[in-house]
Amino acid sequence: MTITPWWRGAVVYQVYPRSMMDANNDGIGDIPGIISKLDYIASLGVDAIWVSPFFKSPMKDFGYDISDYRDIDPIFGTLADFDELISKAHGRGIKIIIDQVLSHTSDQHAWFMESRESRTNPKSDWYVWADPQPDGNPPNNWLAIFGGSAWEWEPRRCQYYLHNFLKSQPDLNFHCDAVRKEILDEVEFWLKRGVDGLRLDAINFCFHDKELRSNPVKPEEERKGRGFSVDNPYAFQKHIYDNTRPENIAFLESLRALMDRYPGTVTLGEISADDSLKTMAEYTEGNSRLHMAYSFELLVDKLSGSYIRETVETLEKNLSEGWPCWSIGNHDVVRFMSRWGGKQQSPQLAKTLNALLLSLRGSVCSYQGEELGLTEAEIKQHELQDPYGITFWPRFKGRDGCRTPMPWSHTEAHAGFSRAHTWLPIPAAHKEQAVSLQDGDANSILNAYRKFMHWRKQQPCLRLGDIRFVSAAEDHLVFVRNLGGDALLCAFNFSASAQTILLDANYQLEATQGHGCYSVSMNGDNLAVPAYGALISRMV
Repeated sequence: MTITPWWRGAVVYQVYPRSMMDANNDGIGDIPGIISKLDYIASLGVDAIWVSPFFKSPMKDFGYDISDYRDIDPIFGTLADFDELISKAHGRGIKIIIDQVLSHTSDQHAWFMESRESRTNPKSDWYVWADPQPDGNPPNNWLAIFGGSAWEWEPRRCQYYLHNFLKSQPDLNFHCDAVRKEILDEVEFWLKRGVDGLRLDAINFCFHDKELRSNPVKPEEERKGRGFSVDNPYAFQKHIYDNTRPENIAFLESLRALMDRYPGTVTLGEISADDSLKTMAEYTEGNSRLHMAYSFELLVDKLSGSYIRETVETLEKNLSEGWPCWSIGNHDVVRFMSRWGGKQQSPQLAKTLNALLLSLRGSVCSYQGEELGLTEAEIKQHELQDPYGITFWPRFKGRDGCRTPMPWSHTEAHAGFSRAHTWLPIPAAHKEQAVSLQDGDANSILNAYRKFMHWRKQQPCLRLGDIRFVSAAEDHLVFVRNLGGDALLCAFNFSASAQTILLDANYQLEATQGHGCYSVSMNGDNLAVPAYGALISRMV
């Protein structure tokens, strides 16, 4: 018998450590705080936790600028705390996936501090260095996602270095054999420590074009801005030379060979490319590269059933052995209830959107707070922490609004997250959605999430089956999930009005009307779905 890997169809709960729970009351979440909330996370029925970066860092980009890959930043705890997190999560049947930021380091990493000193030191080629043009300008037109040129002048070497993100995040030179070997050693340090998987940040950014050719201009109509503001000049270029280079494939295969020496571990790659769906398929091809990949394709501003159908069908068409992973929210984008919820912010819509995400073919990343239906927090300019938002204010307010601390208690100071002033403010509206209020309410968003998750575990066709779309428009989506003849009809109404959806056939459904948020009626090939309603019903 073929054993299905645990991660296929799994739900991965993303924890942003700064904002989960503060155990030492300094206003910032930490690893002991995560440990204290493991029972809560287990109650959700998730399979794994993805922990965003907790490594030693100057925190210019809140942990995505690593100065030591093998140590915990003191604000989060110690290696002993992390070992305890793994042990106690495993004791509850929960896997641990950690972020690995491989394409770049902090400028305070010892490697970079050595590399920048001269052109002849042992690590002189560990980063991407280039001479200026004759007029002193940077070597080409590459741009940084966080604004401005992707090149920064270093007077010690009289050269520019490449940084695809902040200037304090210099890019490693993956064309250097020693760099690739060292990075695999850094990864193996955590595999030996017992982690179950890696979420690979910006994994398509590892390699650059050796010839340093300038990127061509992207036509205005193609500037969709996946994962970054369309006001950002980064969207003005076709990024064919500064990322997603063909050399990356061989590195992914060497990374996979390492993972295969640790059975049961998984890689989940974040893909932000000009054609992310094509790259996802390529990076998961052949059972020798990434296990899974996800992109920003469903992190869009507008909710549309037609768009979701087009996106999923496009990926399904390109995938061979690959496996998708879907998310509708994370630590980089406005929370989905603010993007998709409209002015009414219906709790029923939050339940329906969570059910939709958990019903798509593939695995799922569910960001902390989505199970509560949290909305985007309004952060004032003087409260901003995110360098991205500070640079592009007010046209783009950054990512702080989705990173605020979890509201645990509606009666305690700082929503029970900490006894100290919190690193980001907690909105009063979030206190009204606190766990303490939703926990005992059978009709809450939180308990609807739990109920659906535990039911989903008993439905192989939802976790592993194929998908066929039946009907889609701006305001609804209907599809069938099927595995070995067991089929579920899944219907979602995104509008504030009841609607009757014409299907492509006369479907026979179980009389129980399945696992829906409201009762739904069927008349021939017409499906009547209430406002913001969801239905998942077994077909007979």
